[in-house]
Amino acid sequence: MNTQEIRNIFHQFFAERDHTIVPSASLIPIDPTLMLTVAGMVPFKPYFLGEEKPPYPRAVSVQKCGRTEDIDLVGTTARHLTFFEMLGNFSFGDYFKAEAIPWAYELVTEGFGVDPDRLWFTVHHSDDEAAAIWIDEVGINPARLQRRDRDNFWQMGIPGPCGPSSEIFFDRGPAYGPEGGPAVDEERFMEIWNLVFMQNVQDEPYHVVGDLPAKNIDTGAGLERVAMALQGVDTVFETDELRSIIAAAERATGARFEADERGDISLRILGDHGRAVTVLIADKVVPSNQGRGYVLRRVLRRAVRHAVLLGSTENIMPTMVEATIAAMSEAYPELIDRKDAILEMADREEGRFRRTLESGQRMLDDALEDLTPDAVLEGDVAFKLHDTHGFPLELTEEIVSERGYSVDVAEFDRLMEAQKEMARASFKSGLSADVSDEYRALIRGLDGTSFIGYDAEAGTARVLAMVSDGEPVDRVAEGQPVELFLDRTPFYAESGGQIGDTGVIQTETGILEVGDTQLAVQGVHGHRGVVTSGYLQVGQDAETSIASVRRERIRKNHTGTHLLHWALRDVLGDHVHQEGSLVADNRLRFDFSHFKAVEADELVGIERAVNERIVENATVNTIETSKADAEKMGALAFFGDKYGEQVRVVQTGSYSTEFCGGTHVPTTGQVGPLVLVSEGSVAANTRRVEALTGVAGYEHLLGIRNQLRETASLLRAQDSGVVDAVRGLTVRLKDQEERIAEFEAKARQETAGAVLDGAENHSGHTLVVLHEEGATPDQLRALAFQLRDQIKTGIGVLGSNAGGKAALLAFVTADLVAEGVSAGEITGAAARVVGGGGSRDPELAQAGGPNGDEIEAALEVARDTARSALQGV
Repeated sequence: MNTQEIRNIFHQFFAERDHTIVPSASLIPIDPTLMLTVAGMVPFKPYFLGEEKPPYPRAVSVQKCGRTEDIDLVGTTARHLTFFEMLGNFSFGDYFKAEAIPWAYELVTEGFGVDPDRLWFTVHHSDDEAAAIWIDEVGINPARLQRRDRDNFWQMGIPGPCGPSSEIFFDRGPAYGPEGGPAVDEERFMEIWNLVFMQNVQDEPYHVVGDLPAKNIDTGAGLERVAMALQGVDTVFETDELRSIIAAAERATGARFEADERGDISLRILGDHGRAVTVLIADKVVPSNQGRGYVLRRVLRRAVRHAVLLGSTENIMPTMVEATIAAMSEAYPELIDRKDAILEMADREEGRFRRTLESGQRMLDDALEDLTPDAVLEGDVAFKLHDTHGFPLELTEEIVSERGYSVDVAEFDRLMEAQKEMARASFKSGLSADVSDEYRALIRGLDGTSFIGYDAEAGTARVLAMVSDGEPVDRVAEGQPVELFLDRTPFYAESGGQIGDTGVIQTETGILEVGDTQLAVQGVHGHRGVVTSGYLQVGQDAETSIASVRRERIRKNHTGTHLLHWALRDVLGDHVHQEGSLVADNRLRFDFSHFKAVEADELVGIERAVNERIVENATVNTIETSKADAEKMGALAFFGDKYGEQVRVVQTGSYSTEFCGGTHVPTTGQVGPLVLVSEGSVAANTRRVEALTGVAGYEHLLGIRNQLRETASLLRAQDSGVVDAVRGLTVRLKDQEERIAEFEAKARQETAGAVLDGAENHSGHTLVVLHEEGATPDQLRALAFQLRDQIKTGIGVLGSNAGGKAALLAFVTADLVAEGVSAGEITGAAARVVGGGGSRDPELAQAGGPNGDEIEAALEVARDTARSALQGV
């Protein structure tokens, strides 16, 4: 019986007994601090306590659950998982033992078809009622009913509902342990059902202080355990769904399940963690450094590390996600609905980690080499791995533990807290934390700058103050950098996503080329530039003039940003809100909240909507009003802006109303064409689009048209026929690639045969050393797998010089690994010759270095190391 059939039978059985089928909620953490039934999708505690009326008297669910408390055991035991499912049926003051016990037996024996002779049962030692129901009504053999104390009293370690329980155990057979039932051995006798008679209240664990208002039923059965029993397999990893996911990991890594214990551990971890990652992301959890996001990141990065241990160099998570969705989408259709988002997030997170994994592993290896046995790795090493290389502390602890060491966690925690304190202590006045006290005093002593730039691009002003090299000055000469402060200015200071203006400030004695304008503090504009002629001094009158053409481009992009914001909400939905923006003179960038990648047809719709509004040439109006009145108008706030009681609102036509202090064109037609040039993800549930407007947009389209014409010319096709021509070319290319792949596979096979003919024999053990000039690491791996499949016992070492860089790969058969021979030691010695390093896996290790010309010497070192290793066997 496959796993989906178990789910279906379970649901149907209790639905026929008037239970409401409750859909599985988001994955819930199984944690002793949560008063939440392990199978429940709602907080049932108020129902049990009589504080709330339940929405239904009976319920049944298959609930997704997560647990990382024992994550270090996952892969090393038959049953530990980070993701699992719980079958549960519930009664809220409706039925009790008289119904729950016979139903459980009927479901297990008739619904699931388990042989009654393989079942054992337990009850709490004081529960004569449950024992009588099992023996007298159900009719079980009294010799198979055992009474226990705390093992049959359910509680979660906190005050609240509790009660005695009764369990059903499945006898796996004498191969798994001694006779005597679950009281003797729970490895042979595996619990498959737990019926909790939720009738009591405790104030501390196992201390009952009263009864609940009603008697309730809360059952739980681990789906994977039930599948183990029904499918007759030894571990949860061999059940149909998990085994299919592990099979995908085998195909992706080249490892073989049940070939050796080390590899099996990694494959089991990939199977379990792949499921957990997929379900977590489907539940809209995003990788982060806190909460469920940290659990996701930790599980995913642990999986990636084990993929690397198996020799994987390509991203593994997309494969694991695809396999999980294929295995579980019938039960959880939302996996298909969210497939693209899951794949993208998992792939991105893995890619980010892989970029630092090798360097982080090398740093950790170097640190561990210097430790004496039973020593402790310094906390600052673990902190740097976390802060620089993205290693969760638990991952570092796991790797260190595998080598027989431990981590100074207290020092790690101290450094983490110091980092957080530094962030909290950052200067909050709006000034940079590293500016001088004199600068702070100067800025705070200035009145706010009067901004005239909404209506004017030039004007007159008085120089109030200047700062050069971080210190206040009265005079600056030619060539000196300066930040200059005026009483009034047409220069817009960067804020609200709009960049600062550039231009010229001129006094009777000198000229300042302004390269940027920033807010030193709110309301005080700092004009930053270099004196290009003469000198300037405090107190002088000045002529101010912004770069008008640049400002006009900025205005187009800013109004375009408002139009784009409106179109995104119009096409994607009202959940879209601005998360950040850049309004520059050459482009605009807009970050917004959205839970998945924007589809191509949606992007077309967004771009079309914006340009239709541009063609309408609606008026862009600005209004000065109170914040309260602006909110009544429905004005949308822009990300990161702070608003006083009086605000500026920009209205575009009748469709867009925004809080905005930036500069805009007077009508939408002046924006010119708006062309979307990119869309992507920048953070969890945050997307980014970039666009061009005006002449920049036109030139972009012109460039695409010219590329199209050039492509058509190369393909000897008309512009309108380019797609068909490329499609035909792609078909031919694919055919050629397939032929080449067949040729390469045949060539590798022939190469493997030829190499083996000339292999060394060391007391029955084969040693192969091969220089495959120009081969990539992937090609070396493919050849290594073919060699390994043909060698019963031995060592293989392969190397290449590809583009001036050395690549090395070694494999050791399982019997020699058991004797202490390590592929990692062989490649490690060779890698030093080519100036690099590599992995340390004993079965399959890769290495490389920048000195490709030394590959022959490196292979000779590897040969000598391998020979020495074989002499010691």
